[in-house]
Amino acid sequence: MSRSYPNPWKAGPFDVRLPFLHYRFEWRDYSQGLVMCAVDLGAIPLMQELLGMPFEAALAIVVINGLLYLLHHMLGDPVIPGWITPAIPLLTLYLNEFPVEQRVHALIAFQLLLGAFSITLGATGLAAKVVRVVPNALRAGIVIGAGVAAVQGVFAAGGRFETFPWTISIAVGLAFFLMYSNAFKRLQRRSRAAEFLGSLGILPAILVAVFVAPMFGEAPWPQIEWGISSPDFVTMFTQYTVFGVGLPPVMMFVTAIPTVLAAYIVVFGDVIQAKAVLSEADAFRPDEKVVYDPNRAHLIFGGRNLLMGIFGPDNAMCGPLWAAMHVTTTERYKKGPASMQSIFGGAGWFRWGTNTGLFLLPIVSLLEPILGVALALTLLIQGFVSIRVGIMEAASRTDLGVAGVIAAILATKGAAWGFGAGIVLCLLIYTVDFFRGESDGLFSEKPAEEDSPRE
Repeated sequence: MSRSYPNPWKAGPFDVRLPFLHYRFEWRDYSQGLVMCAVDLGAIPLMQELLGMPFEAALAIVVINGLLYLLHHMLGDPVIPGWITPAIPLLTLYLNEFPVEQRVHALIAFQLLLGAFSITLGATGLAAKVVRVVPNALRAGIVIGAGVAAVQGVFAAGGRFETFPWTISIAVGLAFFLMYSNAFKRLQRRSRAAEFLGSLGILPAILVAVFVAPMFGEAPWPQIEWGISSPDFVTMFTQYTVFGVGLPPVMMFVTAIPTVLAAYIVVFGDVIQAKAVLSEADAFRPDEKVVYDPNRAHLIFGGRNLLMGIFGPDNAMCGPLWAAMHVTTTERYKKGPASMQSIFGGAGWFRWGTNTGLFLLPIVSLLEPILGVALALTLLIQGFVSIRVGIMEAASRTDLGVAGVIAAILATKGAAWGFGAGIVLCLLIYTVDFFRGESDGLFSEKPAEEDSPRE
């Protein structure tokens, strides 16, 4: 008989959960997190290139961000949080407008504004209303566009695919086969070994990449080092935070507003996606009532951005969702309590695992040569999921057409252009029915219980 766990503690809008007390140890998710810290570490080259930051100082920022990831499940948000990945190119373009010596100030101003804006929406209750009132076509276009942008980032000229063509192809192929192949799902029903392999998510693909990349000459063999990693909090604190460089000038806050709004459009898409994926899982798990509250999510990731803006500005930003891992965890959660007792346990122990991995030098040194592959893998899975979920947000064939145009503009011209074009298109097509849109029953016949597990 499985152990029963007490209800979470109420604390205002939050439901407080602690490991072992409120959810059991999920070793699969913890083990996967140990290796998937490779994606968290992938933020380091971004900070080194854009801000001229030393590796150890950038590692310190990754560690702080990693600790703040734990706030989501511990405060009642049933997701695996991550970066605002599709908005990274937008922020990079903005920061490149400044000389290198001013970029830290510009990043601080941006992240403080984004955090304050998100908290305001969550505290006033407007976040949930925004999700409800935005037309279906616009919601679908934003989510699809974010997915297309994620895929483009991998295959763009000079992108990660050009550096690791064979490794990415093999690792991504394996990950998609294990997660979405109908043939493998049938095999899992007959074979315990296959069922176990499928429960590991994208961990096998990452481990395969460690060996494939050197074999194809796309990365050196890892040089394993032993001990504990040494993030440089002193350099980070004195040279890259408000305590060392001071507050940005007022005009930097003003000039950051358009980029903040553009980034929030992507965040909005992540919120929609998180809600949609969890709603899809509800039919499979009547034993656990999972409530995704957009207002609560805004308070948590808004608070993370605000804290990082003060204590460790991060150009990967603090987003509400790591789509690839959220889906991986949710797919196993759908299989029942024996596979995962609670979605909070899966999400929580994954993030406890990534935090542990950041301090283990053997893991950091093992994964360092393939950080680009890990990032590409999560981007491509995110792209797949975003496009699938985005299409299902449409309620009619007209919605799909509008969403396709919005997605194309967003992916090529940026989030602000896509959002603006979407509003104009919806006004022209739906006029007085702008908020209501239309429904022609396009997906009304789709049985979620049957289709979702086999995708």
